[in-house]
Amino acid sequence: MLKWLLALPFAAVILFNAYVYGNIITYRAVAPQASSFMTMRMSEYRQAGKQVALDYRWVAYDDISTNLKKALIASEDAKFAEHGGFDWSGIRNAIKRNQRSGQVRAGGSTISQQLSKNLFLNDSRSYIRKVEEAAITAMLEATTDKDRIFALYLNMIEWGPGVFGAEAASQYFFKKPAAGLTKQQAAQLAARVPRPLYYAENPRDRTLRNRTNIILRRMGSAELPEN
Repeated sequence: MLKWLLALPFAAVILFNAYVYGNIITYRAVAPQASSFMTMRMSEYRQAGKQVALDYRWVAYDDISTNLKKALIASEDAKFAEHGGFDWSGIRNAIKRNQRSGQVRAGGSTISQQLSKNLFLNDSRSYIRKVEEAAITAMLEATTDKDRIFALYLNMIEWGPGVFGAEAASQYFFKKPAAGLTKQQAAQLAARVPRPLYYAENPRDRTLRNRTNIILRRMGSAELPEN
């Protein structure tokens, strides 16, 4: 009995990763119906008694403005086109910041890592969750091309209360499809990604304006993954 009890956690990890791998293979061709993060966030709204509707609209990679793609590369992961899922220099810097603060705050997460978390994990901050995130990221990068990873990411991002994905965000903030976003509009959306709910309540926050201007300056050198 003791052996079985000790084996249960390992069996659970194996089963979960098998489930994740199967879904990753499916998502190479099929759009996810929802993400783990989406489900968690909408549950939080219901528990808080908030009437928030889910707005998630999948669109193809080519139906999203190049401006938004470059803005997100510039703001979230400048080395996305060249790395294998992990920005090791960013991770080292994040570990140093966490050690100084005594808490797990900075993650040094790449676009691939953020997607892994959003699709399959919760929003907790711990080193155990980071290890699982790394395992999922490795599976994702080993099986899926960069364009598809980026397409999944663009369609999964939270941009406001119940607003997920580039198309929903573009319609919500600018009343236009994601394919038609200008450089300024794309930079504004990318600037919201780190704190979407806060910026939804504080749209005139000076930090949001500053981030938008920084992203605009960096977009010209942003390198998109090749087809």
